[in-house]
Amino acid sequence: MEKSKIREKVLMELDNLISVSCKDPKRYKKFNRLHIALLKKHYNAADVTIDYHRNRVEMDIILDDKMFQASQVNVNVPTLYTNLLFLNLKKFLKSCIDKDPKSLGFYAQILRSFHQKENQYTLA
Repeated sequence: MEKSKIREKVLMELDNLISVSCKDPKRYKKFNRLHIALLKKHYNAADVTIDYHRNRVEMDIILDDKMFQASQVNVNVPTLYTNLLFLNLKKFLKSCIDKDPKSLGFYAQILRSFHQKENQYTLA
């Protein structure tokens, strides 16, 4: 029961953060790293760029995890170049939320680091 409450809280806070990040197009730059992290996690992508004006996401999706190591440059990793269009950024990002335990840990880490940065800004 306790785990389900934590799970729901993480998902709810992430949902709220996505909503806040998509409210004002002027704030997209501030939340760009959040958006990219969510897309990289969901699509298992190595390189993600978001064109907010054209509603377009370009990324290289890693096809075989066994060959990919983030600490090492490897040009032989099989990737699939993808160019996605989205109509609504908020709905698109919310559709990328995975609910498995590994993803929930990743989201909790994102929320923790984001709240730490937010607290630093308010103290200064």
